[in-house]
Amino acid sequence: MEQSKRQGAPAGDRLYKFFIYLVLILLAVTIIVPVAWVFMASIKQNSEFYGNPWALPLGVYWQNFVDAWNGAKMGEYMLNSVFVTALALALLLVIALPAAYCLSRMEFKGRKILNVAFMAGLFINVNYIVVPIFLMLRDGDAWLKNMFGGGFLLNNMVVLAVVYASTALPFTVYLLSGYFATLAHDYEEAAYIDGAGYGTTMVKIIFPMAKPSIITIILFNFLSFWNEYIISMTLMSSATGSRTLPVGLLNLMQAQQSAAQYGTMYAGLVLVMLPTLILYICVQRQLTQGMTVGGLKG
Repeated sequence: MEQSKRQGAPAGDRLYKFFIYLVLILLAVTIIVPVAWVFMASIKQNSEFYGNPWALPLGVYWQNFVDAWNGAKMGEYMLNSVFVTALALALLLVIALPAAYCLSRMEFKGRKILNVAFMAGLFINVNYIVVPIFLMLRDGDAWLKNMFGGGFLLNNMVVLAVVYASTALPFTVYLLSGYFATLAHDYEEAAYIDGAGYGTTMVKIIFPMAKPSIITIILFNFLSFWNEYIISMTLMSSATGSRTLPVGLLNLMQAQQSAAQYGTMYAGLVLVMLPTLILYICVQRQLTQGMTVGGLKG
């Protein structure tokens, strides 16, 4: 009986590995094929779309990108997205890094309550609170107009970046706290003996050691801010020149579909996808390393 089990184990392992590889290959195909098709479609002339949609491009038609960048104002929308995303990430890191450090490395009254509050924020879908956020900002704008003659809370890219950063705080603090909690306290004690303060220890000792986790939250939040549509469309509804890239892309798709300019539409899709693909390729190793350490210690 034992001998038969020993002989059957390698066959079972091979079958299991074959199943895993088959599933991974299928998942890779479902992701790579649509992305490759979009890239190929972006360099096709409009007449090529009326034949076989899976045919390779007859040549490289760069005019699609020129039309999307200039004619459809995708360049302006991209600059807006870069500004909003960069500002939101900066605000998020300035707030979340010290907060996560204090919650994970220091003992004080109310620490557990704050941890529970941040963890509870993970279960709130931001899309469900867009309307209350909009109503709050609209009422605030109305009050400012009555008091000072003008408001700035709606159709403002800075306010949009603040909303992005605030809605991403629970996930960011949770992930960073879990990583900070795994670091040994010996490093801090050695820094304190050498005369370093809390701020110096946090910035020069702990943050460099938590680089993989910081890169992970930067990447995740960058993808979230860069691709976000609902909040941007709601809070920037009247600001045509301040729209972000996803909102501008939707307008481009609606306009080009009616005009049957499919090459320009797919070129706009490539402009949206390309920064995220490049960023992921550059930091994929650090991302994997940062995600392997988890669990929030109380």
